[in-house]
Amino acid sequence: MTGTSTIEVSVVEDHPLYRAALVRALGDAPDVRVSVTARSVEEFTAYRQPAGGVVILDLKLPGVHDSAAVVTVTGMGHRVLVVSAHGDQADVLGAIAAGARGYLTKDSDADEILRAVREIAAGNTYVSPTLASILLDSARNRGTVYRVPLSDRERQVLSLLAAGERDQDIADALAISVRTVRSHLDRIREKTGRRRRPELTRLAIEEGIVAPAPDR
Repeated sequence: MTGTSTIEVSVVEDHPLYRAALVRALGDAPDVRVSVTARSVEEFTAYRQPAGGVVILDLKLPGVHDSAAVVTVTGMGHRVLVVSAHGDQADVLGAIAAGARGYLTKDSDADEILRAVREIAAGNTYVSPTLASILLDSARNRGTVYRVPLSDRERQVLSLLAAGERDQDIADALAISVRTVRSHLDRIREKTGRRRRPELTRLAIEEGIVAPAPDR
């Protein structure tokens, strides 16, 4: 990133006070311009922002949320930095698997958020040191990542299926037809031999595409 470039940032956050605080912090940075603020992914989509910006995204949003929100925004060509109140393993791994470039919790200060935005705008990734340990532990536990040769789109479909989304929900999140979703699922089944949805969910966990739900 050069000293003269301006980073276009959008904020998708439904909590008005936190959204306003983020906008103030970003507005104080000379190399950042806040393009859009929105309360939901659907509202953000309506602005039709040009691809290539950094989107600070909460996970627990009304409407499209969690990994589906990440998939939708990355599918529009944006780089996603998740800033969420939740920092457990399932949320972190699910967001990263869905395409997020970075993940912070809402107790991060303004300096760290700006540092993450700049890293992601430069084409890098950023995860807070605390959350990075989750990724390292997960990698150690599962061994080789993505042992099954799935395409990026197939991983996205599998991630959403494992999150409990229906075929229509997956189609809406990825802006593709239900027929295309089912075609991707058929190819996943052909490659893996897993036929039923519980088997495909287990595959997603084994491949590190999503994390297993914590024991209650």
